[in-house]
Amino acid sequence: MDFDNKTLLITGGTGSFGAAVLRKFLNYNLKEIRIFSRDEKKQEDMRQFYRNGKLKFYIGDVRDKQSIDAAMVGTDYVFHAAALKQVPSCEFYPLQAVQTNIIGTSNVLLSAIENKVKKVICLSTDKAVYPINAMGMSKALMEKTFIAVSKQAQAAGTMICGTRYGNVMASRGSVIPLFIEQILAGKPITITDPNMTRFMMSLDQAVDLVVFAFKNGSNGDIFVQKSPATNVINLAEAIKKSLNKLDHQVKVIGTRHGEKLYETLLTREEMVHAVDMDNYYRIKADARDLNYNSYLDDGEVVITQASEYNSHNTQQLEVDELVHLIKNLEETKKYYKI
Repeated sequence: MDFDNKTLLITGGTGSFGAAVLRKFLNYNLKEIRIFSRDEKKQEDMRQFYRNGKLKFYIGDVRDKQSIDAAMVGTDYVFHAAALKQVPSCEFYPLQAVQTNIIGTSNVLLSAIENKVKKVICLSTDKAVYPINAMGMSKALMEKTFIAVSKQAQAAGTMICGTRYGNVMASRGSVIPLFIEQILAGKPITITDPNMTRFMMSLDQAVDLVVFAFKNGSNGDIFVQKSPATNVINLAEAIKKSLNKLDHQVKVIGTRHGEKLYETLLTREEMVHAVDMDNYYRIKADARDLNYNSYLDDGEVVITQASEYNSHNTQQLEVDELVHLIKNLEETKKYYKI
């Protein structure tokens, strides 16, 4: 891969994704990895943990384009991971999600073009597909933003594409560490709906998906990894089994603000056009322009025979498969002394 002697900028770099990138990319022959975030405490923790001269830290916020500009000078590649991701908090503060996830993304992309960055990979989520909550809606518009900007970026020599992924196991704020900590604290495991399903993907797989997009992407593409899923009750049972706490209490508390029964990674309409790349799908950007005659004269392919790709109709993981996955995640090994 073309990372030799290059500078990589990770927005939101002190989050779970940024930590996973560093685990992999510090072994590459990069000249510099820039961590951009607004959290000085997490930056200090990361600085002390790695003590690596390749790492450079930038305090800033994607909402503030000037702070992005300062970090973007001399950058070759950008992984744009900065976002507001928690569904309930975005439900209560939707304009904050707009400011970070949409306007912040626009700031990053425009700064990248101005500074002649070669490639930008934007991270999205299954919640952007058929969105019902503010977080998903803001991420859906983030996708539309980078697709639109990618059209003008091509002439400037910048490639902008994106990745869309489901639930990332053991990422910050996710249910796996929550369930483990509830068991260890002697509290009931709190689940929302036993039949709720979610895609299961590790942080390392999330990084692999971004690298795949980096290697194979063209302007406006979205890449999706084919992922298995599970329902919440099986996930709870797997965590109980992994900790040898089979009799631990499970309490059903009902769904939270803006939650779905299942998540979708590709719409029916996208599946018609998606390119199957073995372990991944590639969704190519719509190349049409504002010439409305083409919409009237030239239709699309028939979509009635396609079906969406969601966490209900993908491969479902059994409890023992989940136990193996959970115990071998880098983020959970501390609980199992592996």
